[in-house]
Amino acid sequence: MQLRPFRSHRNLAQRLLTIAGLTAACLTLVTAAATLYFLTFHPDAERYPVRGIDVSHHQGPIDWPKAAAAGIAFAYIKATEGGDFSDRRFPENWRESKTAGLRRGAYHFFTFCRPGKEQAAHFIATVPADPEMLPPAVDLEFGGNCAAGAGRLDVMKELAAFLDIVEPHYGMKALLYATPEFYVAYLSKRKLDNPLWLRSILFEPAYNRQPWTLWQYHNRGRIAGIKGPVDYNVFAGSLEDFAKSW
Repeated sequence: MQLRPFRSHRNLAQRLLTIAGLTAACLTLVTAAATLYFLTFHPDAERYPVRGIDVSHHQGPIDWPKAAAAGIAFAYIKATEGGDFSDRRFPENWRESKTAGLRRGAYHFFTFCRPGKEQAAHFIATVPADPEMLPPAVDLEFGGNCAAGAGRLDVMKELAAFLDIVEPHYGMKALLYATPEFYVAYLSKRKLDNPLWLRSILFEPAYNRQPWTLWQYHNRGRIAGIKGPVDYNVFAGSLEDFAKSW
Protein backbone atom coordinates (compact mmCIF):
# COMPACT_ATOMS: atom_id res chain seq x y z
CA MET A 1 0.00 0.00 0.00
CA GLN A 2 1.35 3.45 -0.94
CA LEU A 3 1.04 6.13 1.75
CA ARG A 4 0.27 9.79 0.86
CA PRO A 5 3.04 12.06 2.10
CA PHE A 6 2.31 14.49 4.95
CA ARG A 7 2.25 18.18 4.07
CA SER A 8 5.39 19.84 5.18
CA HIS A 9 5.35 22.45 7.87
CA ARG A 10 6.77 24.85 5.32
CA ASN A 11 3.82 24.43 2.94
CA LEU A 12 1.35 24.88 5.79
CA ALA A 13 3.09 28.03 6.95
CA GLN A 14 3.05 29.43 3.42
CA ARG A 15 -0.67 28.76 3.12
CA LEU A 16 -1.37 30.43 6.46
CA LEU A 17 0.67 33.44 5.41
CA THR A 18 -1.25 33.61 2.13
CA ILE A 19 -4.59 33.46 3.96
CA ALA A 20 -3.43 36.10 6.43
CA GLY A 21 -2.32 38.33 3.56
CA LEU A 22 -5.63 37.95 1.73
CA THR A 23 -7.55 38.66 4.93
CA ALA A 24 -5.51 41.81 5.58
CA ALA A 25 -6.04 42.94 1.99
CA CYS A 26 -9.81 42.39 2.31
CA LEU A 27 -9.90 44.32 5.57
CA THR A 28 -7.96 47.15 3.96
CA LEU A 29 -10.43 47.29 1.06
CA VAL A 30 -13.42 47.18 3.39
CA THR A 31 -11.94 49.94 5.55
CA ALA A 32 -11.17 52.06 2.49
CA ALA A 33 -14.69 51.56 1.13
CA ALA A 34 -16.25 52.41 4.49
CA THR A 35 -14.09 55.53 4.78
CA LEU A 36 -15.00 56.64 1.28
CA TYR A 37 -18.69 56.07 2.01
CA PHE A 38 -18.44 58.09 5.21
CA LEU A 39 -16.58 60.99 3.64
CA THR A 40 -18.90 61.26 0.64
CA PHE A 41 -22.21 60.48 2.35
CA HIS A 42 -25.19 62.78 1.77
CA PRO A 43 -28.88 62.04 2.37
CA ASP A 44 -31.10 61.53 -0.66
CA ALA A 45 -31.21 64.84 -2.52
CA GLU A 46 -34.79 64.39 -3.70
CA ARG A 47 -36.04 63.81 -0.19
CA TYR A 48 -33.83 66.48 1.41
CA PRO A 49 -32.94 69.06 -1.25
CA VAL A 50 -32.04 71.88 1.17
CA ARG A 51 -28.47 71.45 2.38
CA GLY A 52 -26.40 73.69 4.65
CA ILE A 53 -23.33 73.89 6.88
CA ASP A 54 -22.47 75.15 10.34
CA VAL A 55 -19.13 76.83 10.97
CA SER A 56 -16.98 78.60 13.54
CA HIS A 57 -13.44 79.98 13.70
CA HIS A 58 -12.21 76.37 13.53
CA GLN A 59 -12.87 76.41 9.76
CA GLY A 60 -10.52 79.35 9.30
CA PRO A 61 -11.07 81.84 6.47
CA ILE A 62 -13.98 80.81 4.26
CA ASP A 63 -14.46 81.60 0.57
CA TRP A 64 -18.21 82.08 0.85
CA PRO A 65 -18.91 82.52 -2.89
CA LYS A 66 -17.26 79.15 -3.56
CA ALA A 67 -19.21 77.50 -0.76
CA ALA A 68 -22.48 78.95 -2.02
CA ALA A 69 -21.69 77.79 -5.56
CA ALA A 70 -21.17 74.24 -4.23
CA GLY A 71 -24.90 73.92 -3.66
CA ILE A 72 -25.58 74.85 -0.05
CA ALA A 73 -28.59 77.01 0.77
CA PHE A 74 -27.88 78.09 4.34
CA ALA A 75 -25.23 78.39 7.02
CA TYR A 76 -25.32 78.53 10.79
CA ILE A 77 -22.44 80.55 12.19
CA LYS A 78 -21.09 80.40 15.72
CA ALA A 79 -21.43 83.77 17.41
CA THR A 80 -20.98 83.30 21.14
CA GLU A 81 -20.31 80.90 23.99
CA GLY A 82 -21.30 81.33 27.61
CA GLY A 83 -21.38 84.86 28.96
CA ASP A 84 -18.23 86.38 27.51
CA PHE A 85 -16.72 84.40 24.60
CA SER A 86 -17.26 85.67 21.05
CA ASP A 87 -16.15 83.75 17.99
CA ARG A 88 -13.47 85.87 16.34
CA ARG A 89 -14.64 85.07 12.82
CA PHE A 90 -18.32 85.73 13.41
CA PRO A 91 -18.41 89.31 12.03
CA GLU A 92 -16.79 88.39 8.71
CA ASN A 93 -18.68 85.10 8.36
CA TRP A 94 -21.96 86.85 9.14
CA ARG A 95 -21.31 89.59 6.61
CA GLU A 96 -19.75 87.56 3.79
CA SER A 97 -22.19 84.65 3.88
CA LYS A 98 -25.05 87.08 3.27
CA THR A 99 -23.13 88.79 0.47
CA ALA A 100 -22.69 85.35 -1.13
CA GLY A 101 -26.47 84.93 -1.21
CA LEU A 102 -26.89 82.40 1.58
CA ARG A 103 -29.55 82.37 4.26
CA ARG A 104 -27.72 82.41 7.56
CA GLY A 105 -28.35 82.14 11.24
CA ALA A 106 -26.24 82.57 14.37
CA TYR A 107 -25.76 80.01 17.11
CA HIS A 108 -24.77 80.20 20.76
CA PHE A 109 -22.95 77.47 22.68
CA PHE A 110 -24.90 77.24 25.92
CA THR A 111 -22.78 76.68 29.01
CA PHE A 112 -24.24 75.04 32.09
CA CYS A 113 -22.24 77.23 34.49
CA ARG A 114 -23.43 80.73 33.59
CA PRO A 115 -26.90 82.20 34.15
CA GLY A 116 -29.13 82.18 31.10
CA LYS A 117 -29.76 85.93 31.36
CA GLU A 118 -26.04 86.66 31.11
CA GLN A 119 -25.68 84.41 28.08
CA ALA A 120 -28.71 85.99 26.40
CA ALA A 121 -27.33 89.49 26.91
CA HIS A 122 -24.00 88.45 25.43
CA PHE A 123 -25.64 86.86 22.37
CA ILE A 124 -27.85 89.88 21.72
CA ALA A 125 -24.89 92.24 22.05
CA THR A 126 -23.01 90.21 19.43
CA VAL A 127 -25.64 89.24 16.84
CA PRO A 128 -27.44 92.09 15.08
CA ALA A 129 -31.14 91.59 14.40
CA ASP A 130 -31.74 91.06 10.70
CA PRO A 131 -35.20 90.42 9.22
CA GLU A 132 -33.65 87.96 6.76
CA MET A 133 -31.78 85.88 9.34
CA LEU A 134 -32.67 82.32 10.28
CA PRO A 135 -33.88 81.67 13.83
CA PRO A 136 -31.20 81.94 16.52
CA ALA A 137 -29.90 78.52 17.53
CA VAL A 138 -28.77 77.21 20.90
CA ASP A 139 -26.06 74.52 20.94
CA LEU A 140 -26.88 72.07 23.77
CA GLU A 141 -24.31 69.37 24.41
CA PHE A 142 -22.06 67.93 27.09
CA GLY A 143 -18.88 67.98 25.02
CA GLY A 144 -16.75 70.98 25.96
CA ASN A 145 -19.19 72.04 28.66
CA CYS A 146 -18.66 72.43 32.39
CA ALA A 147 -18.77 69.20 34.37
CA ALA A 148 -21.53 68.12 36.69
CA GLY A 149 -21.21 69.17 40.31
CA ALA A 150 -20.27 72.45 41.88
CA GLY A 151 -20.88 75.34 39.52
CA ARG A 152 -23.47 73.67 37.30
CA LEU A 153 -26.79 75.48 37.42
CA ASP A 154 -30.28 74.16 36.73
CA VAL A 155 -29.79 73.65 32.99
CA MET A 156 -33.41 73.79 31.86
CA LYS A 157 -34.25 76.71 34.14
CA GLU A 158 -31.33 78.73 32.76
CA LEU A 159 -32.16 77.71 29.19
CA ALA A 160 -35.71 78.99 29.70
CA ALA A 161 -34.31 82.27 31.01
CA PHE A 162 -32.11 82.54 27.91
CA LEU A 163 -35.01 81.87 25.54
CA ASP A 164 -37.34 84.28 27.34
CA ILE A 165 -34.96 87.10 26.41
CA VAL A 166 -33.59 86.02 23.03
CA GLU A 167 -36.83 84.97 21.33
CA PRO A 168 -38.74 88.27 21.81
CA HIS A 169 -35.66 90.22 20.76
CA TYR A 170 -35.43 88.47 17.38
CA GLY A 171 -39.15 87.74 17.03
CA MET A 172 -38.63 84.02 16.40
CA LYS A 173 -38.66 80.74 18.25
CA ALA A 174 -35.09 79.61 18.77
CA LEU A 175 -33.79 76.41 17.24
CA LEU A 176 -32.47 73.89 19.78
CA TYR A 177 -29.43 71.90 18.66
CA ALA A 178 -29.07 68.71 20.69
CA THR A 179 -26.75 65.73 20.69
CA PRO A 180 -28.29 62.32 21.50
CA GLU A 181 -26.81 62.40 25.01
CA PHE A 182 -28.26 65.80 25.85
CA TYR A 183 -31.62 64.91 24.34
CA VAL A 184 -31.92 61.77 26.48
CA ALA A 185 -30.80 63.56 29.65
CA TYR A 186 -32.92 66.71 29.36
CA LEU A 187 -35.38 66.80 26.47
CA SER A 188 -36.75 63.31 25.91
CA LYS A 189 -39.57 63.56 28.48
CA ARG A 190 -40.53 67.17 27.81
CA LYS A 191 -43.14 68.58 25.49
CA LEU A 192 -41.04 70.82 23.28
CA ASP A 193 -42.29 74.05 21.76
CA ASN A 194 -39.09 74.79 19.84
CA PRO A 195 -37.94 73.42 16.49
CA LEU A 196 -35.14 70.88 16.85
CA TRP A 197 -31.77 70.60 15.17
CA LEU A 198 -30.59 67.07 15.89
CA ARG A 199 -27.17 65.50 15.52
CA SER A 200 -27.07 61.96 14.11
CA ILE A 201 -24.04 61.11 11.98
CA LEU A 202 -25.01 59.13 8.83
CA PHE A 203 -28.37 57.94 10.20
CA GLU A 204 -31.60 59.93 10.21
CA PRO A 205 -32.48 61.07 13.75
CA ALA A 206 -34.87 58.81 15.63
CA TYR A 207 -35.08 60.57 18.98
CA ASN A 208 -38.35 59.06 20.25
CA ARG A 209 -39.65 59.78 16.74
CA GLN A 210 -39.45 63.45 17.63
CA PRO A 211 -39.99 65.67 14.55
CA TRP A 212 -36.90 67.62 13.59
CA THR A 213 -36.28 70.72 11.50
CA LEU A 214 -32.54 70.38 10.83
CA TRP A 215 -30.46 67.21 10.82
CA GLN A 216 -26.70 67.41 11.29
CA TYR A 217 -25.65 64.29 9.42
CA HIS A 218 -21.92 64.78 8.92
CA ASN A 219 -19.04 66.18 10.97
CA ARG A 220 -16.18 65.63 8.51
CA GLY A 221 -17.66 66.91 5.27
CA ARG A 222 -15.73 68.65 2.54
CA ILE A 223 -16.85 71.62 0.50
CA ALA A 224 -15.28 74.11 -1.87
CA GLY A 225 -14.20 77.27 -0.13
CA ILE A 226 -13.29 75.60 3.17
CA LYS A 227 -9.91 73.92 3.60
CA GLY A 228 -10.74 71.56 6.47
CA PRO A 229 -13.71 69.43 7.50
CA VAL A 230 -17.12 70.98 8.09
CA ASP A 231 -20.49 69.96 9.54
CA TYR A 232 -23.25 69.25 7.02
CA ASN A 233 -26.98 69.63 7.65
CA VAL A 234 -30.27 69.20 5.81
CA PHE A 235 -33.66 70.81 6.28
CA ALA A 236 -36.70 68.58 6.77
CA GLY A 237 -38.64 69.65 3.72
CA SER A 238 -38.61 71.13 0.24
CA LEU A 239 -37.16 74.40 -0.98
CA GLU A 240 -40.69 75.83 -0.85
CA ASP A 241 -41.10 74.65 2.74
CA PHE A 242 -37.76 76.23 3.66
CA ALA A 243 -38.75 79.55 2.12
CA LYS A 244 -42.14 79.55 3.86
CA SER A 245 -40.83 78.43 7.25
CA TRP A 246 -38.05 81.01 7.47
